[in-house]
Amino acid sequence: MSTPFYVSPQQAMADRAEYARKGIARGRSVVVLQYTDGVLFVAENPSRALHKVSEIYDRIAFAAVGKYNEFENLRIGGVRYADLRGYTYHREDVTARGLANVYAQTLGTIFSSAAEKPYEVELIVAEVGNAPEDDQIYRLPHDGSIVDEHGSVAVGGNADQISSYLDQRHRDGMSLAEALRLAVDSLSRDTNGGERTLTAEHLEVAVLDRTRPQKRKFKRILGRQLSRLLDEHAAAEKEKEKGKPAAGEGESSDGPASGNGKGAGKDTAAEADGGESESGAADD
Repeated sequence: MSTPFYVSPQQAMADRAEYARKGIARGRSVVVLQYTDGVLFVAENPSRALHKVSEIYDRIAFAAVGKYNEFENLRIGGVRYADLRGYTYHREDVTARGLANVYAQTLGTIFSSAAEKPYEVELIVAEVGNAPEDDQIYRLPHDGSIVDEHGSVAVGGNADQISSYLDQRHRDGMSLAEALRLAVDSLSRDTNGGERTLTAEHLEVAVLDRTRPQKRKFKRILGRQLSRLLDEHAAAEKEKEKGKPAAGEGESSDGPASGNGKGAGKDTAAEADGGESESGAADD
């Protein structure tokens, strides 16, 4: 009888972690970030049937990357946990922190078990609060650890590059259109530094909107509404770019115009009024 090959526990865990990370990196990325009225989820996902972002409970949503069958099983388990806890106790007893702890135990048990392969998934659990400072975002890697995130987070694909891009540009108080544009810009950057064009057909977008009057704060942004939000911010950026050279042209024209012989005072006053109206239009 041959002697079994020995592998140290440290090497075995390192091999399992590397296996899971490679599987997760093959998937398309998901971005989650806070904006003034809630939490925004943006995933690169052309499928309209296989969702990466889903509702779990009243104020809680779930996003995942990796193997669909594995994170779908986790999503279903999370919905059952939330429904049972809300029915047994109270709806307010269902929290993102409690759900993240359940997911962490499940992922940690699977990762440390030698009897089965680790799950090739990375999860995000988010809960919207009554105010921006009450929002909660938790990231759960394949090994079951929990990372408390603030502001923005990216998982899957080239998550490190996307996270760095978001950290430099995300700010508090962003509107939904601004946050969506930032998320799309971050997802459109590939690993070699180039940029791709992502349209509404390539994206899965949802929000936890604290301003919704009903208990359920989750809402998908689809079709015309998504296209309008993307076009709205793109048009605003173009208007800003046009406004800057326009202001410079107005200043350079003041000199020759003010040198007219007759009615110089009236011309100057009229130009001043015109300059104010131009600057107001640029601000809009």
